[in-house]
Amino acid sequence: RLGLYAVLPDAQWVGRMARAGVPTVQLRFKSDDAAATEREVHATVDAVRGTGALLFINDHWQTAIAAGAYGVHLGQEDLDALAPEQVQQIRDAGLRLGVSTHGYAEMVRADAVSPSYIAMGAVYPTTLKKMATAPQGVARLAAYARLLRGYPQVGIGGIDAVRLPEVLATGVGSVAVVRALVAAEDPEATAAQWMASIAAAT
Repeated sequence: RLGLYAVLPDAQWVGRMARAGVPTVQLRFKSDDAAATEREVHATVDAVRGTGALLFINDHWQTAIAAGAYGVHLGQEDLDALAPEQVQQIRDAGLRLGVSTHGYAEMVRADAVSPSYIAMGAVYPTTLKKMATAPQGVARLAAYARLLRGYPQVGIGGIDAVRLPEVLATGVGSVAVVRALVAAEDPEATAAQWMASIAAAT
């Protein structure tokens, strides 16, 4: 169970939430500049040092290996772009692999690479990125959670404090948030409240 899973835009945010005790953090750094990405990934690995946080890097798996990150998170398109020997390279480097899914077919695809966890969403509509698939809803999330109970599971997409209890009731052990922390007036206090809710439900 990965607990509260914070998806964050840069090294500064990742370090801040790791120091606040968030157990799982992901760097989702958007840039076409390879050098900037490399700097940010290395800075993020430095930022979590000395905390208990598990750091996943979104997309940039080669850089994640070079920087010594804990894991890498891949979307379906990124996963499809990997050759089997590249998946093996990730494994050989000791990186944990998390995979996004949006329905049964993608779960089968994810299962084929035996990931460290499976993220399932979007649970609710989200404005953060263009939705390629319809929101899954909690009933479907509960069915997925039963099907994939051999894996650590992360619910993601449009989850707020009000919706959190019904998401946790599906049996997923972890909930990923972006806006709920980054847009909060007091991100540390918000993280503490979410972590308490998750601990109480799991």
